[in-house]
Amino acid sequence: MRILLLLCLTLLAACQSSPPLPPLPQWQGPEGRGHAELGAIVDLRSGERLTPAQLVERLAPARRLLVGERHDNADHHALQLWLLRALERRRAPGSLLLEMLEPDQQASVDAVRARVARSQWPADLPAALAWQKGWDWQQYGALVRHALARPEPLLAANLTRAEVMRVYREGAPLPGASAGAAAVREALLGQIREAHCDLLPPGQLPAMLAVQQQRDRRMAERLLAAPTPAVLLAGGYHVRRDLGVPLHLADLGAGGGVLVLQLAEVGQPVGADQADFVWYTPAPPPQDHCAGLRPAR
Repeated sequence: MRILLLLCLTLLAACQSSPPLPPLPQWQGPEGRGHAELGAIVDLRSGERLTPAQLVERLAPARRLLVGERHDNADHHALQLWLLRALERRRAPGSLLLEMLEPDQQASVDAVRARVARSQWPADLPAALAWQKGWDWQQYGALVRHALARPEPLLAANLTRAEVMRVYREGAPLPGASAGAAAVREALLGQIREAHCDLLPPGQLPAMLAVQQQRDRRMAERLLAAPTPAVLLAGGYHVRRDLGVPLHLADLGAGGGVLVLQLAEVGQPVGADQADFVWYTPAPPPQDHCAGLRPAR
């Protein structure tokens, strides 16, 4: 009877220590609905397929978690919000960092958090946060509202616009061997050319590369200064292990305790050199972002 009682108490404690996860969001993107990889979560180090609960358990111990997104994919933002809520049930508060916030906004963010703590939500939340129009509030609003009501700080992880312009004009040193490797720089230059529709004058590419890498360095620095466990939400290239923030963390002497989850659209495979885990989602309707930039024939 004593053994049975102890077993029951142990099982009860286990159940109490692992509250149920929130329900998964419904897919929103129309593209890739019939793809065999849709919804697949893969541990890229082992090739193992994971359930959402298994993914959360593997991510929860990370001191620093980097989550890559496509900025205009609503499913990525829905999964990020789900993941934040799931991790909140598995570990103590730490901090959340956003590529979409600049240091000039931090005072506004902190002021809004103080108001929200008193149940005084601003009537115009984007204006109160000095939210930048370049980031679609319809994509980020629900996640930001959730973060503002949480006890952990919500932190800016990007450069200011003034810093971007200074780096663009003057460049900036990039100490460390990992992020400055020739193969890394060449791969990023290729990504920059593609992202700008192969229309950038060659002379602008070094300046654009300097901005990209200084953004990554800033995100790494902010991660190191943030309370742990820390979560960074940023574009997929920023968090890539082979090109982005993890290299800068290594150059800063803090490469351990980092996990990378890429949210990727089906049909766009992610390798083990890029991330630790991948979660495949639908894609939004296809758009030719370069159509309006190409010269008329």
